Amino acid sequence: MKQISLNAGEYRAITGLGILYAFRMLGLFMVLPVLALYARELEGATPFLIGIALGGYGLTQAILQIPFGTLSDRVGRKQIIALGLLLFFAGSVVAALSTSIYGVIAGRCLQGSGAIAGALMALLADKTREETRTTAMAAIGMSIGVAFGLAMALGPFLAEIFGLSGVFWSTALLAIIGLLILWRLVPSAPARQHRDVGVDPRQLTKMLFQRDLLRLNFSIFSLHAILTGCFIALPLRLETLGIDAQYHGWVYLPVMAAGFFAMVPLIIAAEKYRHMKVVFMSAVAAITMALLALGEMGHAKWSLILLLLVFFTGFNLMEAMLPSMISKLSPAGAKGTAMGVYSTCQFLGASVGGGLGGAVAGHFGIDAVFLFAATLAALWFLAIMNMKVPRHLSSEIISLQGKDIIDSSKCSRQLQSISGIEEALIVREEGVAYLKVDRDRVDREALTRWLQSS
Repeated sequence: MKQISLNAGEYRAITGLGILYAFRMLGLFMVLPVLALYARELEGATPFLIGIALGGYGLTQAILQIPFGTLSDRVGRKQIIALGLLLFFAGSVVAALSTSIYGVIAGRCLQGSGAIAGALMALLADKTREETRTTAMAAIGMSIGVAFGLAMALGPFLAEIFGLSGVFWSTALLAIIGLLILWRLVPSAPARQHRDVGVDPRQLTKMLFQRDLLRLNFSIFSLHAILTGCFIALPLRLETLGIDAQYHGWVYLPVMAAGFFAMVPLIIAAEKYRHMKVVFMSAVAAITMALLALGEMGHAKWSLILLLLVFFTGFNLMEAMLPSMISKLSPAGAKGTAMGVYSTCQFLGASVGGGLGGAVAGHFGIDAVFLFAATLAALWFLAIMNMKVPRHLSSEIISLQGKDIIDSSKCSRQLQSISGIEEALIVREEGVAYLKVDRDRVDREALTRWLQSS
């Protein structure tokens, strides 16, 4: 397939939105590695309430991200993004000024209420052509990964110098910088419907109960419940091993970076050599065993680091594989709705993991948190055992501009008759066709002829 180059407007949109998304996620994640250590000094703090504070943002994100995305279709993308950044700023200030754990919980929930992920992705779709949208989405995904890694290093560094309130003031500053980026770097665009990024209420029930998608939604729920729960115990474990809080970032960052490089050959094996289910299940098994070992044996520095390397390799692999699998398994034209449900489950997982992790830590100690996480990972493994091997189909969107579409059903059948095109959905109001294709088999010349025919 001919590679389509980005134009100047697309470069500007991707750059501005990528930076904005990275700053937003940096602000959310910087708290993750430090809250369990520094919140102990707050009035009323208990392990359970610290867990609620850690995962509180996920609950409001899960509740509001689909409504905010839908609202952006009506009142404008940049207006909703600006509102979300202001809510994030307000939550950061509330948490920074709080001397009790309840104030921090309120601040974290308010931070999460600025649920702008859907509006950001919709604006990106507004500003990119169908042919370049996959490249644009990949760039945003990379910015999120970089932000997560930096947050693991910056959070402990800032907390050691300025305390927990300083971390929240830093997130407030990031929100202000985000507003400046939105104003100066991010171009406006008329809002349009995009089934590859937006949620279609007519498809929602089907996406909620499609069996294989349900397994993937449980997968991302479990992954982020495990991650948030582990950060109740992990900073405390590092502290008991004699690693000062200011140096925790120098444990997390190299381990996460090494985990990123370690997962690359596994991604190649899954995608290029089509061993997706084997790699997927092996990664979940490895995560389970690493968590079990962290609970039972991770009481020495080097064994802890080795086990964290296994865990974060699996975590990075899941973060890359799960959206790819959602794309493969969702019907043509339903990817946006499937991803909306998936993201909601992700944030719910963070919320539940924080609360349950804190409760387990309070009643049974920090070792039990890792064993709780291992139990959840084992249930996750059982849930995916009977999952079908995903067909290696890719989602594509083709513009129908200039083509006279009278009978959408007939055109869909014509497209599906082309070798390598397994599904086709014509959406006349958007002027596009959503396809599921086998890229190794698709007849591009026949597709071009069809587009050029009257």
